[in-house]
Amino acid sequence: MRKTVFLAMTIGSLSAQDPPLSYPDSKPGRTVETLHGVEVPDPYRWLEDLNSDQTADWVKAQSSLTDAYLEAIPGRKALEAHLTKLWNVERFGVPFFEGGRYFFSKNDGLQNQSVLYSTKSLDTAPAILLDPNTLSSDGTVALSSYEVSPDGRYLAYSTSASGSDWVEWRIREISSGKDLPDHLKWSKFSGASWAKNSKGFYYGRFPAPKDGEEMMAQNIHKKIFFHEIGKPQNEDRLVYERPEHPKQGLYAWVTEDGKYLLIQVSQGTDTKNGLFYKDLSQPDSKVIELLPDFDASYDFITNLGSKFIIRTDLDAPKQKVIAIDLNTPGRKQWKTIIPESRETLRSVSHVGGLFIANYLKDARTEIRRFKTDGTSLPPVKLPGLGTASGFGGKPDQNETFYYFTSFTSPGAVYRYDIASNTSTLFKAPKTQFDPDDYESRQIFATSKDGTRVPMFIVHKKGLKLDGSNPTLLYAYGGFNISLRPSYSPATIAWMDLGGIYVMANLRGGGEYGEEWHEAGMKLKKQNVFDDFIACAEHLVSKKYTSSKKLSIAGGSNGGLLVGACMVQRPELYGACLPAVGVMDMLRFHKFTIGWAWQAEYGKPDDPTDFKNLLKYSPYHNLKSANYPATMVITSDHDDRVVPSHSYKFAAALQSAQNGPAPTLIRIESKAGHGAGTPTSKRIEAIVDKYSFLAKSLGFEIKL
Repeated sequence: MRKTVFLAMTIGSLSAQDPPLSYPDSKPGRTVETLHGVEVPDPYRWLEDLNSDQTADWVKAQSSLTDAYLEAIPGRKALEAHLTKLWNVERFGVPFFEGGRYFFSKNDGLQNQSVLYSTKSLDTAPAILLDPNTLSSDGTVALSSYEVSPDGRYLAYSTSASGSDWVEWRIREISSGKDLPDHLKWSKFSGASWAKNSKGFYYGRFPAPKDGEEMMAQNIHKKIFFHEIGKPQNEDRLVYERPEHPKQGLYAWVTEDGKYLLIQVSQGTDTKNGLFYKDLSQPDSKVIELLPDFDASYDFITNLGSKFIIRTDLDAPKQKVIAIDLNTPGRKQWKTIIPESRETLRSVSHVGGLFIANYLKDARTEIRRFKTDGTSLPPVKLPGLGTASGFGGKPDQNETFYYFTSFTSPGAVYRYDIASNTSTLFKAPKTQFDPDDYESRQIFATSKDGTRVPMFIVHKKGLKLDGSNPTLLYAYGGFNISLRPSYSPATIAWMDLGGIYVMANLRGGGEYGEEWHEAGMKLKKQNVFDDFIACAEHLVSKKYTSSKKLSIAGGSNGGLLVGACMVQRPELYGACLPAVGVMDMLRFHKFTIGWAWQAEYGKPDDPTDFKNLLKYSPYHNLKSANYPATMVITSDHDDRVVPSHSYKFAAALQSAQNGPAPTLIRIESKAGHGAGTPTSKRIEAIVDKYSFLAKSLGFEIKL
């Protein structure tokens, strides 16, 4: 049915000036399913058919409406110019050394995709090895991953088109910069790991989907193959599969010494995994199931001969490091190298003869050093409070590199001398703003059950706590993912508009270890929504903002978060931006990789899980109400969280909206779940988001 909502908005405030907003026809169907004895209507099931003319017409009409609405908002050109200026600075990736060369990525500022460079010395001018911007006219083909062969002759690299998770592998000869004929397809969620002799690499792929089902078909039956240079893909050697477990994920890589092939086996997105290995020194060796019980997370760090060094949360929710000797692999013989700490251990690298460990302390990075026997050494002194990543390399290297960032510090790359435990600045972008104009701090809200929930708050100096500040509250809250302080031109632009940016660290994430994660999973998922609501209430009660000036945003699982919270507490927010969200919690498992998320959310086919999922599923809990201004955001090529989630939610929201606020959907073309999005599209998206928030929250775009 066509629904007309009478908008009365000037820049963000109600007025009788705006004409009524007429939504495209979203005729509800009659689909009703009986699930576990409950009748569940699904009136917009027809929007799951992404190839139908009816869906295409709906997408076109919704996009036309949204485009016209956004284009009419004043100040967009000034905002775009400001964002472009902030974005237009050189950005560097973390260098690594392989096969006698350094490799690193660099973006001149406004390039749609970063360019991969190589050089034999950091003191000489680097040469372009691979420029993804030449692979498409609009920047929508992105470099997904790459791996240099041990002898330094070849680069195995994968590309993705229009944001798809599907990648295609090719091999480039580094000396000539030319690609070999090799071309591998139907790979997804896989890297490439070279054999020690550099004659080929191991990778994972799925069976080819049927024509027309690439975007929706379930991704199951993953297998590990070995590709030998110069041979066609149909001759790739099958190395390992688990046909009796079609929904288990497989990821393989070769140890630094080339002796072992490691195979990590996952059950969906469950943090508990198996770890197997194959002795590559024995051509006909079998795969040994070293850790087959899926009773904890096991992250392989390195091997010291026959000793496997592994990071695990077994009896250590905040992680520890253990050693397993393949000659005596029984659990009674396991040795703890680095015991569990009060802080959460997120990663460990073996470089320069040391273990360099990355810890989180209240979502901020600490870097600690250990000898291989576990002896503690003085920590690495970081440039400030923020987020550090990198520290990769080889056991015999005397240097490594890391990336450091904070909310107001653009990412800088540092060279770290391992022997002296000192850092020197390697590359840093020239900022287009004064960092001293802004300030950040961490505060805590109290959730419904008394749990302390941390938030980072950043804004321009001189802020008055009078409840009038436009505020953007962002969170994720799931899959053991940790949100940490990091720089974004978009955040600076938001603060330059007079806004407060808030990032909340909710349960379900990994900031405080596995217990924090599990407290926001499955039957405890409501804790995540309660945490987010508590953060919003805290910001209002402390007069950082008011409900009319508060917006919430999140993507993917964060899109689910925003959808659930706006349905549960619509009066608490002035505007909502749910992006690429999982909105139908009863059917997410039926498309692409969605089945894997059952480890996090629960199983819709299980009666107990079903009851819990139905209770908070955003799509199913919409009812006639006065909802805040909402712009649902998705992409037409998202084959992870398929766009039908957002399509169905937007259609249902437009029907359920009983107030004056707009309910729009922004559908990005030739884009996916977010990875590889061209710079031009990213800037366009932010301009649209902030324009929508300016009108919805009642402030002018003045820069």
